[in-house]
Amino acid sequence: MTARSIQKLFDLTGKVALVTGGSRGLGLQMAHALGEAGAKVMLSSRKADDLEQAVAELQDAGIDARWIAADCSKEEDTRRLATETLERLGAVDILVNNAGASWGAPAEDHPVEAWDKVMNLNVRGYFILAQQIARAYMIPKKAGRIINIASIAGLNGNPPEMQTLAYNTSKSAVIGFTHTLAAEWGKYNINVNAICPGFFMTKMAAGLIKSIGEEKMASHAPLGRLGDDEDLKGVTLLYASDAGKHITGQWLAIDGGVSVVLGA
Repeated sequence: MTARSIQKLFDLTGKVALVTGGSRGLGLQMAHALGEAGAKVMLSSRKADDLEQAVAELQDAGIDARWIAADCSKEEDTRRLATETLERLGAVDILVNNAGASWGAPAEDHPVEAWDKVMNLNVRGYFILAQQIARAYMIPKKAGRIINIASIAGLNGNPPEMQTLAYNTSKSAVIGFTHTLAAEWGKYNINVNAICPGFFMTKMAAGLIKSIGEEKMASHAPLGRLGDDEDLKGVTLLYASDAGKHITGQWLAIDGGVSVVLGA
């Protein structure tokens, strides 16, 4: 075959992407990347008001976007999200499993219900949605891209001031889930990869960053800064497009080098 140009390899025109946790932060940044490359985008999160604002932002940028409110910690909602997205758009070529929750508590005092809340959304929700989308669309089509959002928190332990046992455990599980699913679904031409963000000033991370100090946290990164509103765009597009068609079962840390220092 004739090698395609780099512009064609990264072009997502005609593709449909579903991004969970897409109404703000990293999810919205990734939705911008996919939409700017030509994909139609379906956003999901729990709150309709947030989704309306996010979709308006995407549409103002010339992106074909819409939304479905769903709580991906609940099996019924997750299955409905898959079904409604396929009914409305006819495809899900790219699934971004991004919706997530965290909880801070010393391990010896960590509430079991909080553990379950984190695991149900960060791991179980990823599995249910990936399974539904794959069975209904990607496997019959013999094509698909699944991008799971893990974290550098899934690569190492924490410094003493960070007490997020369930979150770290869930993100380690996401990496294992990614490896195993990629190995099993390669025969269907479904690529499954993970992104491990470091610290970005998102709503979830803001409290921790402020308590430790933004400058102190940035100083731990060889690049000397936190992530910004562009830093996930490149890897998202690589994993989602034909430029990354020979990449599967991998994770990439987008963290300014923090994991290099910690020894991932």
